[in-house]
Amino acid sequence: MELHDIKRVYLIGIGGIGMSGLARYFHHLGCIVCGYDKTSTDLTNQLHNEGIQVVFEDHADYIPMSFQKPCSDTLIIYTPAVPKDSHILNYFKNQGFELFKRSQVLGLISKSSFTIAVAGTHGKTTTSTMVAHLLKASGNDCSAFLGGISSNYQTNVLYGKNNVMVVEADEYDRSFLTLYPDVAIITSMDADHLDIYGDHAHLTESFKLFASQIKPGGTLVHKNGLPLDGGYTYAFEDETADAHASNVRIIDGDFYFDYNSAAVNITDIKMGIAGTHNVENAVAAIEAVLKLDISPENIKAALASFRGVKRRFEYIVKTPEHIYIDDYAHHPEELRACISSIKRLYPAKKLTAIFQPHLFTRTRDFADGFAEVLGMVDELILLEIYPARELPIEGVDSQMLLNRMHLQNKRILSKEAAVAAVAAEKPELLLTVGAGDIDTLVQPLKQVLSNE
Repeated sequence: MELHDIKRVYLIGIGGIGMSGLARYFHHLGCIVCGYDKTSTDLTNQLHNEGIQVVFEDHADYIPMSFQKPCSDTLIIYTPAVPKDSHILNYFKNQGFELFKRSQVLGLISKSSFTIAVAGTHGKTTTSTMVAHLLKASGNDCSAFLGGISSNYQTNVLYGKNNVMVVEADEYDRSFLTLYPDVAIITSMDADHLDIYGDHAHLTESFKLFASQIKPGGTLVHKNGLPLDGGYTYAFEDETADAHASNVRIIDGDFYFDYNSAAVNITDIKMGIAGTHNVENAVAAIEAVLKLDISPENIKAALASFRGVKRRFEYIVKTPEHIYIDDYAHHPEELRACISSIKRLYPAKKLTAIFQPHLFTRTRDFADGFAEVLGMVDELILLEIYPARELPIEGVDSQMLLNRMHLQNKRILSKEAAVAAVAAEKPELLLTVGAGDIDTLVQPLKQVLSNE
């Protein structure tokens, strides 16, 4: 299938962050775009307001007439998160349509572009958004498909006037193996998605395959210490890496650092977002865009104006009475980075966290890691596990996590009870964290902390 032939696009699972980006992209090209998702969200409402039709009933009768027979100008995209017994999914299969995964379509779109792909079990959304902003803000421009909503641009897809494309490369279901980038960044390769990969070794093998698919003459940038051959390494404060941060400090709540490599030194970089992990992400982004001849001066200015990604260390309330931060972290190492940064910023404040575990398999596979890292907070409210695509596993629940923790101030509450507890106790430093539907608590919690 050739992109220039496509006139109509139907997306099964259109409300996902990656799928909605494709919906917006094809709508921008002038295609007729519609799709199905199981629930209405702020994101699907935005798609509707942009002129994209979304239905929430899984019935083939709701498929528009123009999509009912296979045609060379009609593209059907699905996400593996959609259940295999979906009526809409199976209608398209039974009618003889060729169905494409999101990753395959990204591969088609990026095939003729100079592609910068950012992969990693964590850090990839912020780093890819940062790379895109560095290119946009420096006047070099790019298009981008992002795994979150950029706070600078209020969208997850950017349109450029040149041939440069930034793509978040997702390791889930080996999706990133459809990409053949010119520049690849790999931020991390921690064990994750073991329901797909089986073990850490197979996950590592997939990342090595991804790294091997860089185009001839291309560039690999990866975190120092990863089991990858060649390329350029980066790190937070490790001088053995090809590029590293140094002189990291906090001034009036803002992070500053120096960037050091054999070729370039950039001093007194002010970060527009907080977190030591984001300083490390910035080192990776700088190292990548320097390969595209972006000037140090432009890089420094762009990082100061970077506002991050929604639900990535996002300040919801920031007043003298209350600090409330929301984050997407759902893996022990992501949680460690997030909590460590908060404690570095606010060492004298008592930290209350509300955490929603994501997936039964992930909770089972990393139970000890979760128990250890959640013990870093002062008080914990634990929600029940968000199942996403999974069925329950006997013996795997939030009580199992709570039983493994040595923390004294810990409890399991419903979402409604968690909001009530915050309303009653008014914590001075609050973190909500997780990848399920915990984001539905953000506005209620903001309201109870803002309306004293």
